[in-house]
Amino acid sequence: MMRACVIGWPISHSRSPLIHNYWLRQYGIEGTYTREPVKPEDLDAFLHSLEARGLQGCNATVPHKEAAFMLAAIRDPSAVAVSAANTLWLDNGRLACANTDTYGFMANLDASAPDWRKRSGPILILGAGGSARAVVYGFLDAGMSDIRVFNRTPDRAHELARHFGARVTAQAWDARNEHVSEAAVIVNTTTLGMNDTGSTGIDFTRAQTGAVAADLVYVPLETEFLKMARANGLIGVDGLGMLLHQAVPGFEKWFGVRPVVTSELYQIVARDIGGAKC
Repeated sequence: MMRACVIGWPISHSRSPLIHNYWLRQYGIEGTYTREPVKPEDLDAFLHSLEARGLQGCNATVPHKEAAFMLAAIRDPSAVAVSAANTLWLDNGRLACANTDTYGFMANLDASAPDWRKRSGPILILGAGGSARAVVYGFLDAGMSDIRVFNRTPDRAHELARHFGARVTAQAWDARNEHVSEAAVIVNTTTLGMNDTGSTGIDFTRAQTGAVAADLVYVPLETEFLKMARANGLIGVDGLGMLLHQAVPGFEKWFGVRPVVTSELYQIVARDIGGAKC
């Protein structure tokens, strides 16, 4: 039986088992995918005992993504670009890693707003953490030339801009609404709006009709950010789709089948989110 898992500290909130076990059933694969609580001080030992534990590999979530990247012997360019890993496996006995957040975000954006590339204007990114890096990398890879990063801590935005080069600029958080009228895509990579707490403070009345607003938060499914964007004629892209799409490469790596994200799977996870207290 093939086995994989997701590790984090804590880990009880993760919905990855719901996704992967759905696919295991759908494709008739004899395997399991579980949650494994791993303390930061135990991460090295856990990752270097995957084979002994009978694991094909694992996902890593908070707070392990950066440390997992550093521990891996083989690093996919997707992980190198953001200095973090969320997907790990063994390659001839050596620990290998990738970051599928970029793939997940871009695949979901393409599926939910297929015409986004046709729009002119800058890409606005709210936040400058690990998720922001994955999103910026995706837009750069797609050929975007004007990406503006807004963060409440200016130094982090400037660091991200330096990391990626001239096509990415750091902007003042308090000036974010001055850029909204030009924007083709606005992305919230912060936790503002999670569990209906906090607000990005974006004035969508200034935005172009048909621009895209994407939120990485998926609890609740419709955040205030998305609700206000849609009310002002923008195309809203929620964070659940990214969660589903980012799981695809890992499942293929561990279980040998490339799964398809379906509306049925979306509804199953959406119902779980809707009925949970997070």
